[in-house]
Amino acid sequence: MGEVVRFPTAVPDEPEPLWRELVGERLRSERLDREERLVDVAERAGVSTQYLSEVERGLKDPSSEMLQAITGALGLTVRQLVVRTARPSGPLALAA
Repeated sequence: MGEVVRFPTAVPDEPEPLWRELVGERLRSERLDREERLVDVAERAGVSTQYLSEVERGLKDPSSEMLQAITGALGLTVRQLVVRTARPSGPLALAA
């Protein structure tokens, strides 16, 4: 059999990011992938530009209703946002 290679799950001495930070990063990424301006998404979601900016920067912990409004403005569902946020971003090794 071959050698088992273990991938680090976290960088030592770095705290694990908060869920609101991960969600904010994903929302910003989705918006930028669509080449949309903050003000346009905020307007469609019915939130202020400042509030959406704070959500994207991980400073606000939005309610499920706010997330639904924001994801809807991006053409997503909350479920899609959660799956995309939770998807591993680092190396993934599968064993047979």
